[in-house]
This record gives sequence, C-alpha cells and structure tokens, in this order.
Amino acid sequence: MNRYAVFLSLLCGALSASPSEKEIVAEYLSRADQLPKGHIEESDDVYLEGYIQSLLNSHYYEFNIIVQVLENTAYLYKVPNNRMIKRSIVSFVSDVPGISDVQIVEGPTPPEVSKREMKEVNQIGGVWFPQTTVLFQPLIADPRETQYYAEYRWGDETLGTHTVGVAYGDTFPIYRWNNVFVFGGALQIGIQAGAWSVFNLGAEDMINDWAQLVNTDYLIGIPLTYSFDNWSFRLRIYHKSDHLGDEFIQDHPDFERLNPSMEAIDFIAQYQITDGLRPYLGPGVIVRDDETFRMDWFYIHYGIEGRAFGQKFFRHKLYGTPFIALDFQNWQAVDWRLSFSGMIGYEFSKLQGVGRKFRFYGKYHNGYSDGQFFKETSDFWAAGFSWGF
Repeated sequence: MNRYAVFLSLLCGALSASPSEKEIVAEYLSRADQLPKGHIEESDDVYLEGYIQSLLNSHYYEFNIIVQVLENTAYLYKVPNNRMIKRSIVSFVSDVPGISDVQIVEGPTPPEVSKREMKEVNQIGGVWFPQTTVLFQPLIADPRETQYYAEYRWGDETLGTHTVGVAYGDTFPIYRWNNVFVFGGALQIGIQAGAWSVFNLGAEDMINDWAQLVNTDYLIGIPLTYSFDNWSFRLRIYHKSDHLGDEFIQDHPDFERLNPSMEAIDFIAQYQITDGLRPYLGPGVIVRDDETFRMDWFYIHYGIEGRAFGQKFFRHKLYGTPFIALDFQNWQAVDWRLSFSGMIGYEFSKLQGVGRKFRFYGKYHNGYSDGQFFKETSDFWAAGFSWGF
C-alpha cells in the first residue's frame, strides 16, 4: 500500500469515527450549566439584552450587531452575511444563561432598536483594523499559508531525512467595508507576509553546529477578500523569493546559487457546503520570474477542509474541533506534476469556527520542495503545531 493510500485511509477513518459519549455530552452543555438556576430565572429581558450587547461588542465588535431580547428570545440584527460567522455568533449567544432561543432578523432594523446605534456606526461603512476573524479562511494545508508553525519532518530525500520546518507569518487586515455590492457581503484589504525555513538535523556534510539552515522562503502580498453567505473569495498579488541558508552554502561551496524569485496574482474561491466542509479552487498567474530560475506562468490550486465533532471546554473557555485538510497544486513549471499536502489534527479557539486557532497536527507531503529545490520531488511525513486563523 503506497503512502497516499495510507494517508487517505487515516482520513476516512477519522471522518467515519463516531463521537464518544463524553463528546456528545460536551456538545450540549451551555454556560447556563455553570451558574445557579435561580440566578438565571431572575434575569429579565432588559438585563439580558444589555449583557449580550456588551458581549457582542467585545467579541464581534467589527460587525456592529444589535440585539433585542423579548421573553428570553434573542433577536439579532445586522448580522454579517457569512455562514460561518453567523453560526459562530448564534452559538455564542445561545450559550448565555437565560436565553431560550436565538433568531436572526433580516431586513430593516425596527425604529425602537435602531435608536441604539451609535452615530459613528452610521457614518462609517466599515471598520479599521478588524481582528476577530478573516473573511477568507486560511488554506491550512497549503505549504505557503502565512501562519506560525514548527514541525519535525522525516523521510525527505531532498532536503534531509530528518529536518525541522519553522514558519512565521500573518495576515494583517487594514480595512473592512460592510454590506458591499448587491450580495450584501463584506470586502477587506490587508497585507500578508511570511517566512519559511528548513533546518537539516545531523547532516553528514555539515562542518559546524548540529543543524544546517538549508533554505528560507519569503512572501509578501496584498490580499483583497470578499465574503457573502456560503462564498468567500481572495484576489491576491504577491512577491515570493527564496534563499539558500548560510550553513548550506558553507558546507557546499561548489553548489550553484540561483535566484528563485517571482511576482504573481492568484484568485481562490471557497464554498461552505456544510458547517464543517469547505472546498476551494482557483488559478494563479506568474507575471515575472528571475531569468536564473524560470517558473513559466500558470498554476492551479485546489483542496478541501473538513471539521466535525467539535466540543466545548468550559473550564478553559475554549472550543476544540478535529480537522482534516487536503491541498493540491499543479504548476506548469514542473510539467503539471501533482503536489499534495494532507493534514489531520485538532484545533482550539476562543470562538466557535472563527478567530485565531492553535493546532496540533500530523502531515504528509508529496510534491514540490522548497526554494531552489522547488523542481525536485519532496516526500515526507511531519508532526507539529501551528498558530493562526
């Protein structure tokens, strides 16, 4: 059985696994279970309304949501037109003690509710530096997704049979426009930057130290993202350059140093099929490459992510969710050879479905390598952890 079959069998087993009894119980707990029953029964609608509004202003401040509570039912106005964010907000409000139901109200806000809107909100069509979440969810299995991670790799015959991969990177949102275009979605512009390094552990050709820096890749881009209902899109222009490590050059003085560098534009579309299943697909076009390392001009990027059996950890005020992510790329520069990365792991977050997450994962990669070794096949297993959206 080849490595693809082994990895896919693990994924299928994880998807078909049934949650344990403990997980089922955890799924239906609420914050009300943590508080005295009498306290909940004494809370009136006015108190609950003010309490929930303050929570939403704190945790989902960039969306300007307004809440009205009538007979222990929370009515939410101005909820963003995004399936994942809607689900996260409804789950968040449903956990509040004393709330029996949550309803999202479409259409105009009633006069008695709209009076509570701040004048500043009416004057500004968006928000500067939104931080709660991103409109375009990251492609976590993409080897060049901007996130922070550290992982141990084994089995790679290109960069080293025992290596460590580290990365630091983030997407920095600048401005988000709300209720944009006929779909009523949100539009955001930001800056994306990241760096990825690979260290070879215990290589026989090392002269000094115990870890040889083999390669570092750098990326900076400007993503324009748009999201509405089940759809989200990212149009990005970016620059990527790759550099051999000093230790590698020192240990290989005769190695020919090239300059893999390029500017490209890509467009990726995501669709939220269910609350836990999201495929994505899109093309990329290279508009400039270095003459010492030609990259041709076209590539296709696609994949799918799945999440299921999430639960809440009230002691730590966290959400935990198992995930599976598959990423595929075909680059003209390597004769359309398939590059595959698959991940299976567990993620923790403060808010359900959105916000920054801490992940533990196992990974298998078979496809292009890093930097100047891009056109060589890289095949390895890895285990690590990451931090990012």
